[in-house]
Amino acid sequence: MPSIRKTKTESGAIAVQVVRYENRKVVVLKHVGSGQTDKEVKTLIKSASIWIEKETNQTSLFPDKTSRILSLTTTEYLGVNHIFTYDILTQIAEQCGFDSNQDRFLLDFSFMRLVEPTSKLRTIELLKRYFSINYAERSVYRDLPKLIERKMAVEKVAIACATNIMQSDLSLVLYDVTTLYFETFDTDELRVQGFSKDNKSQQPQVVVGLLVNQAGFPLGYEVFAGNTFEGKTMIPVLEAFAEKYNVVVPTVVADAAMLSHTNITELTSRKLSYVVGARLANCSPKIIKEVSTALASKDGQTVRLATKHGDLIVSFSAKRFRKNKADMEKQIAKGKLLVERKEPGRRAKFVKRAGKSDAYVLNKELIEKTKLLLGVKGYYTNIPQEKLSNREVIDRYHDLWHVEQSFRMAKSDLLTRPIFHHKEDAIKSHLLICFVALVIGKYLEIQTGLSIKKIMDNLLSVTDAKMKDATTNEVFTFRSPVSSEVKSILKKLGVSY
Repeated sequence: MPSIRKTKTESGAIAVQVVRYENRKVVVLKHVGSGQTDKEVKTLIKSASIWIEKETNQTSLFPDKTSRILSLTTTEYLGVNHIFTYDILTQIAEQCGFDSNQDRFLLDFSFMRLVEPTSKLRTIELLKRYFSINYAERSVYRDLPKLIERKMAVEKVAIACATNIMQSDLSLVLYDVTTLYFETFDTDELRVQGFSKDNKSQQPQVVVGLLVNQAGFPLGYEVFAGNTFEGKTMIPVLEAFAEKYNVVVPTVVADAAMLSHTNITELTSRKLSYVVGARLANCSPKIIKEVSTALASKDGQTVRLATKHGDLIVSFSAKRFRKNKADMEKQIAKGKLLVERKEPGRRAKFVKRAGKSDAYVLNKELIEKTKLLLGVKGYYTNIPQEKLSNREVIDRYHDLWHVEQSFRMAKSDLLTRPIFHHKEDAIKSHLLICFVALVIGKYLEIQTGLSIKKIMDNLLSVTDAKMKDATTNEVFTFRSPVSSEVKSILKKLGVSY
């Protein structure tokens, strides 16, 4: 039977050992450690007792019910992780409707877009460092393309979350597009050079169309080739969204780039209502003069006119007028300077070529038209005034900032681009991961009223330190205090910890 022995060392310390007596000889089974004080020696003796119980499966007849004390001399520090954050994010994902077992791989990589967005290779390292989760590089790159098979299921989760949890009736959806570029110059059918919203015109890109509800919560998305004109993306996205998920979308709001006779005809034929931005500069001189006369430069004034694109609603803002006027005067001054220097006016708005000659002159007709439109903004809709007033149409259009905010969040906080993948399935799977992160991130923001960056900073402030008793090999976890800010966030989210 092992027993505990204390013996004095040459340095004067007390060594604590686990020994066994065989043939009147002492066999040292475990050297627990040495202590200088009575407290240290008592701690070492307790560790020795635990070691004996573990090794022999024999418990003491008189177990010590006092709290466990770890001795620094026998404790090994294993490191810090963020299991607290992982548990909270898992609970939030489940609140949104994701299956934390079936979608574990997808969720883990989505969580890391919220924590520290980076390449897939580094994400593997960070998952181990932050959450003690191990993924093999080979299996990740093998399984990544398969994630795209979950796209429909993911969008169904997003729609159900919006309707059931956020009580959105989807009576209004907002649509916009953005471009995401690649860190390569190689192109294919999907990765193509096109008009870049990231000022990366030399690099191939894809076009992404995103649907969100009035609160900016993402509902669905589609990916198009990089040279796709954004106006041609809206109908396919709406059509796929309605057909796949049996959703009736009565009103769609989009910016002026989506306006075309084809789109208006398609929306009308599908009995969809729309609010679309108007490019007033493309209107006829007759309509522009009529609009200017009716508004009479009165702040807040609105006018509604019938056109082939539906009702044109225009409004005048004194604040917008001052800004437009200052911009126009700068451009006219630049144009005059170019004309005086006889320089080409390709970059000047109000400069044109004088007939067939090489001379350049001010474009007085354009200047006069621009003056009539100072402070004026327009919108097209097919919703009758009895159902939606002019002011309500304008307010609906202004909700588009929610889509722009979602794109900013995806590009800045989640670092959706640049994209480093080359094959189509891997590219689309990467975007699916980012979409899931956007769903969870927007849910967190809407429920708490805080930015995703502030939420994550608070959650990550709670850490779990791991210590191992080298004598017994027991591992202990010590969690840092949960601040009042974190408690407030968790209360708003309705999650336990």
